[in-house]
Amino acid sequence: MATPQSQDSAERQEEACPVVESIEQIGSQWRLAVLHTLLEGEHRFNELKRETGANARTLSRVLDDLGEMGFVERRLEEDAPIATYYSLTEKGESLEPVFEEISCWADSWLEGEGLEVDG
Repeated sequence: MATPQSQDSAERQEEACPVVESIEQIGSQWRLAVLHTLLEGEHRFNELKRETGANARTLSRVLDDLGEMGFVERRLEEDAPIATYYSLTEKGESLEPVFEEISCWADSWLEGEGLEVDG
């Protein structure tokens, strides 16, 4: 027999499920850094590496993961010199308001806590 307290807990878990699933997809430090950088527009691999501070192996893995999840698309330009470009898909671009809200929250709540806030 479920108690009212366990029912409340189950309801909270069910409500949190989409949030948890979302964070699992985009929530790593490097995924967030890449997605945020690509909100500015298309970037080459080395530009992303420089902007995010990720090493080549990590960045390659993150870009592959984000591509498989449908957030990032890859474009190969075969003219000399060969270049690979990365940009957000429609799904990735839809995260822009999420980043804006997080930035507003950070401006309100993280100031003065010794954390660098980049808006």
